[in-house]
Amino acid sequence: MIDASKIDRLLRTARAARGRAYAPYSDFAVGAALLGTSGRIYAGTNIENSSYGLSLCAERTALAQAIVRGERSFRAVAVVADSDDPCTPCGACRHVLSEFQDDLIIVSANLHGAVETRPLKELLPARNNTLKRRRGAS
Repeated sequence: MIDASKIDRLLRTARAARGRAYAPYSDFAVGAALLGTSGRIYAGTNIENSSYGLSLCAERTALAQAIVRGERSFRAVAVVADSDDPCTPCGACRHVLSEFQDDLIIVSANLHGAVETRPLKELLPARNNTLKRRRGAS
């Protein structure tokens, strides 16, 4: 599990990244912070496009930052948005994140102080089974 001080740091980083979002179409700004096993934190924010399918989610921009810097293994990701309930990664982000770390911890939060923590496996159980088969585990 991730200790409380690291979770707090991830949430602060994700909130700050959210402030730099480019979301002129939905007005739904999202920030993410990805914790590498190295201890480094990579921030990301959503970047929208008028063609929604070309938009980038905050989680994937954080992942791209990490990959460019050589990080390939992760412990946790925090996602923050101004939503009623804590914001979880979308299905596409769940799949992309699971490509690199299927036992990732997801820290979901909103701006009202609600925070939920759960393993990615809980949000994407079928993908977890696929990864086990691909990697030769039972």
